[in-house]
Amino acid sequence: MPVLVITGTGTEVGKTVVTAAVAATALAAGRSVAVLKAAQTGVRPDEPGDAEEVARLAGAVTTAELARYPDPLAPATAARRAGRAAVRPREVAETAAKLAAEHDLVLVEGAGGLLVRFDEDGGTLADAAALLSAPVLVVAAAGLGTLNVTELTARELRSRGLDPVGLVIGSWPAEADLAARCNVRDLPEVTGVPLLGAVPAGAAGLPPACFRASAPRWLASRLDGTWDAAAFRGREAG
Repeated sequence: MPVLVITGTGTEVGKTVVTAAVAATALAAGRSVAVLKAAQTGVRPDEPGDAEEVARLAGAVTTAELARYPDPLAPATAARRAGRAAVRPREVAETAAKLAAEHDLVLVEGAGGLLVRFDEDGGTLADAAALLSAPVLVVAAAGLGTLNVTELTARELRSRGLDPVGLVIGSWPAEADLAARCNVRDLPEVTGVPLLGAVPAGAAGLPPACFRASAPRWLASRLDGTWDAAAFRGREAG
């Protein structure tokens, strides 16, 4: 798995923190890691973006960002409003492939959900994943409403011949409500995709050294971690 594409089921589901956890866990396993942010929106030129946040939390990763637009919108819309060139899936794939030639693992983080448009032709992260023949990790929310959007994301991936390698809950609450506890069991059932981890809410606020030490406990062995889905279900789902 030299390239892993990471998408969310929408915005604010914890995609960047999960990317950092995957990166930190891979680094702890002795792998070299690069993080590619396909298109950064809603961030000023002098502000750190998502790739820099991954590096802050995870440690010594190579970072790359293809484009940055000031408006917090879909990349295609933000590029149009800024009067700048849009990012295209082939550019994402070519950059990821170059990074993969020099690193054990390349993490390609999208913007929002799987079908958010990068360019005026309708190019998406799914198109980049197809060009790379790369597996896709889906970051989902914990609570009410997540089953529908997560199942739709998994269906779309399969309809394109892509491999949804797993799900990670991007922000698991300290005190999970009934919906979240039920979703631990229901998410793998409705999507047919294994649950490969759960990152606790507020993880981005941990000191980086603590984040790096803890990250392997949030992710399953498929992602180089030690998290156990059955034990988590037994503890959290009841």
